[in-house]
Parts: sequence; structure tokens; C-alpha cells
Amino acid sequence: MSSTKTRDDPAAQVLAVLPHPILTIDPAGRITTANAASETFFQMSEAQLARMFIKDILPFGSPVLSVIDEARRRRSGINEYRIDVGTPRIGVDRIVDVNATPLGSNAEIIVIMLQERTIADKMDRQLTHRGAARSVTALGAMLAHEIKNPLSGIRGAAQLLESALGDEDRALTRLICEETDRIVKLVDRFEVFTDERPAEREAVNIHYVLDHVKRIAQAGFARHIRFVETYDPSLPPISGNRDQLIQIFLNLVKNAAEAVGPDVVDGEIELTTAFRPGVRLRVAGSAQPVALPLECCVRDNGPGVPPELLDRLFDPFVTNKPSGTGLGLAMVAKIVGDHGGTVECDSYPRRTTFRVLMPMFSPRDGREEEQS
Repeated sequence: MSSTKTRDDPAAQVLAVLPHPILTIDPAGRITTANAASETFFQMSEAQLARMFIKDILPFGSPVLSVIDEARRRRSGINEYRIDVGTPRIGVDRIVDVNATPLGSNAEIIVIMLQERTIADKMDRQLTHRGAARSVTALGAMLAHEIKNPLSGIRGAAQLLESALGDEDRALTRLICEETDRIVKLVDRFEVFTDERPAEREAVNIHYVLDHVKRIAQAGFARHIRFVETYDPSLPPISGNRDQLIQIFLNLVKNAAEAVGPDVVDGEIELTTAFRPGVRLRVAGSAQPVALPLECCVRDNGPGVPPELLDRLFDPFVTNKPSGTGLGLAMVAKIVGDHGGTVECDSYPRRTTFRVLMPMFSPRDGREEEQS
């Protein structure tokens, strides 16, 4: 965009200052507009970019091209996460999220925005949550074998000694039993990670799950917090295990309630659902991007996640709670991953959102299930 045009056109001014590369693509695949961030990202001037086709600045056969084609065909926005657009010119390992949207009513012109993610950034971390869970799986199996068996012997010996001791020494044997029980409970939590059996899946109405979780929360740990529900009533069912879905959202709601705290008078947790037809994610082991159109959010108005924890929030043992084990969100990440979905967190003061994206239920014969 020329400097004269930018000064005269408010829309061009906004486009110029946006931090993400934004390009417009004509029906032939030619770049027609590029903002300043695009020039920096692709290391070319706007004049150079305007002489090129989009395929010329991307790796051969880049998925970005199919995203553009699909947005044009569907006449609606398409999002796809974690696409590598690295080239020798701009560097390897350039991971981006891509949004492609038709320009106004003209479905032939496509606007694409690239939101860069480093290897350690958010969406890549979503994929590594599963690896972290797998490492806990191995650790849990080892702990169960190497720790629980000796602990049972220690506890049995303490109980035998208790009958022959005085009151003062008996208090010590009781302490031994209590501490061994506490360690066993912690190991039991690890053992949940070791269960690799596929759970039975069915069509689940996520609103029933969220209502059940809300009732549990309001009867106990979140009785002092106001709940707000913003649901899409036409949301199709999730392909999942009801009990495990309850476990996911009970963990997230409990986490939100603890973040709000017990003494806040305006504590609020918002539960939302929405249908996002353009959201797709490329995952390891899948040749095609996986559609994750069902979005379920748990939002709270607590102080937010400390910045130093945000990058590692779903890793095992990461917690800022004095009595926390750091396994709750790791478990959430594992179960969501087992369902073929992903979970992410955006956190700001008084607005922390845990967003779960899940696949839609499809009957085995491939027919679209009627929405209830």
C-alpha cells in the first residue's frame, strides 16, 4: 500500500498497523494487497509481493492453498492451525495459524491472515500436552509398581507394631499409616494416566454435561459464585464419553472457582458453547486436518494465570496452589486429546478462558445425524 493511500484511507491505516501478515488473493491466486507485517514476514516489499502468486512464496503444495480454495468454495471463513510455511528465504520452522475469509460479498477475493506461532507457542503446546501425558503414563506405571507395593508392607508393619506400643508411640505409627495412605492416593491419581483402554463413545449432549457439572459445583465448592450460561441451543452432539466429559469440565470449573477465590463478592463463572465450522487442526499421525467445530468454554473473572505458568499450564506438576499436585489440568489435556480435541487457555486479569474444541458425533454409516 502506498503511503498516500494509507494516509487517505482509514481502513488502509488499520491494515498497515496490524501486527499479523494480511494478504488479499484474487481468483487466479495472485497477491493484490499486502500490509507492512507481510513485507516483514516474507522479507519482500509490497511491490515485489504484488507481482507474485501466493503459491510462489509458500512451500510447494502448502495447505494454505487448500484453505484459500475452501474459503472461496464455501463462501465463509476458514481457520486452520499449525501450518508450516517455512522456506529458505524466510527461514524454516515458521509455524502459523491461518484464517482465510472472502472479502465482503465477493467470494472471489480472499483475505488471508497469518498468525505466527513459534515451536514453543500456544498451538504447538497443545500438541505436546499429549506427549506430556504420555510421559506421566510411564511414570504412573512405574510408581504403581515400585512404590505402592513397598508402601503396603510399611503400613502393615506399622499396624502390627501399634498393638505393642504405648499411646505416645502409637501416635507415630498412626502418622506412618496416614502418610502412606496419602502417598498411595497420589499414586492412584497417576494410575489414571496409565489406562490406555479406549473409552466407549456415544453422542453426548454437552449441555447436559455442563448442567450436571454446574449442579455439582453449586452444591459444593462454587456455592458462592454466580454462573452465567451462554449456550448455542442448536449445537450438535459431541462424540465422547459422558463420564470423562464430566471429569474434564468439573476440573475446569473447580479450577475457575479456586481462581476466583472464596472471599470475592462478585465471583462469576461463564459457561459457553458455540459452533465454529471453520476450525480445523492438523495433528500428528493424521494426513488430513481434523474438524473441531464444537467449542465449549469455561470463563472466570479471577485474577488470571501468572504469566510464568501460562506456557506450561497443562504440563504435569505445574501449579501455583499451595496444596495442589499439578495433575488436574494435565488430566484434562489427556482426556481431551484422547477424544481427538484440543484445549487452550487465554488469560487476562478478570477474564481467563479455558477453551475446549471437540469433534462432532458422526454415525458410523456416515450419515449426518439429525440435530435434536
